[in-house]
Amino acid sequence: MASVLVVEDDQFVRSALIRQLTDASHTVRSVGTALEALREVAHFSFDVVVLDLGLPDLDGSEALKMLRGITDVPVIVATARDDETEIVRLLNAGADDYLTKPFSVEHLSARMAAVLRRARAGGGEAPPSTVIRVGGLAIDPLRREAELDGVRLDLTRREFDLLAFLAGRPGVVVPRRELLAEVWRQSYGDDQTIDVHLSWLRRKLGETAARPRYLHTLRGVGVKLEPPRAEPLP
Repeated sequence: MASVLVVEDDQFVRSALIRQLTDASHTVRSVGTALEALREVAHFSFDVVVLDLGLPDLDGSEALKMLRGITDVPVIVATARDDETEIVRLLNAGADDYLTKPFSVEHLSARMAAVLRRARAGGGEAPPSTVIRVGGLAIDPLRREAELDGVRLDLTRREFDLLAFLAGRPGVVVPRRELLAEVWRQSYGDDQTIDVHLSWLRRKLGETAARPRYLHTLRGVGVKLEPPRAEPLP
């Protein structure tokens, strides 16, 4: 079963989806605005997002663009719009599938299952995992798990991707443009996206920009991850 975020401003539709998806043994969280959706995906890990386009604060296509800036979670667009050009544009913008309203929960569940199969397809048995160790950090890219000094870190997908990418290059200063290309899969973007994720990641690593331990920002150059320096003996 899946962890689902329902983004829908119509309270009647939202309640019906929550009830029916829960009855189908899915774990469901729900919000009514795009900004709430962005906060949810930044702090929780979901298997799939069901995104309504007619939101009160942002058009769903803009919400989709912003979601794609911070997460690669599969997104199923729910829309009353049946214009083929619009649907193609949404799929090209990062939607994984779409449903035209009204739809049944059985139809939604079938689309969710198909999207999740594609997302989880790995092509055969996974090879043995190689854990990356940097100081007290232990990062397992295949299992997507990270620990700091033996304590499991609760990371969002993008936070994990950023940490794993930097940990795979310990001590190397990675330019921001490379981070956007490799972690966010974008050829260009706003540096603030990187700064926000670095801030969240630092908080979970128990450090700050002013007093870094693992994550070091070189202004105008990039970011590097390296083990903490040993404290000098008294």
